[in-house]
Amino acid sequence: MKNRLKVLRAEKNLTQEELASIIGVSRQTINAIEKEKFDPSLPTTFLISQLFKLPIEKIFLFEKPKDAGK
Repeated sequence: MKNRLKVLRAEKNLTQEELASIIGVSRQTINAIEKEKFDPSLPTTFLISQLFKLPIEKIFLFEKPKDAGK
């Protein structure tokens, strides 16, 4: 899933390690989310949304899979 996490994190001058510590995940998890290799759980998504004071859909950009609905 596409996301703006890296940009938002940089705007707050947070390292991956700092962000991970704040929301209770590993630095590797933050890295994987930023590289769009891992979709965060719903609770993690809500924590990120609250931290950045943005709606989830302003951080995570859902795109319908091309083969959906077939």
